[in-house]
Amino acid sequence: MSKLRRQLSVGTSNIVETKNLNDIKEKTGNLYESISIVGKRANQINISLKEELHNKLEEFASHTDSLEEIHENKEQIEISRAYERMPNPALLATQEFMEDKVYFRKGEDELFS
Repeated sequence: MSKLRRQLSVGTSNIVETKNLNDIKEKTGNLYESISIVGKRANQINISLKEELHNKLEEFASHTDSLEEIHENKEQIEISRAYERMPNPALLATQEFMEDKVYFRKGEDELFS
């Protein structure tokens, strides 16, 4: 089981709850910057999960599919269902951000001439 998948299985029972926008804003001082950081982290999580899912499904893929093999490949179906039950990457990213588990830095202000 991957590191990300283990993180998903631990402590995600109360992940869907209303967040106070002021709490989100306090992390960076700017609500839009905080939301941008959460969005970028959600994209990272999504890409990681997608790659992991495709790698697992590729193990079971056969390049000469017959009609019977398509309907009887229960391993692929179970793997897909497990990934469908996982929380939304945006919710995971928000939780990580609120728990200070996301590293971010501000770019230095550049002057344009």
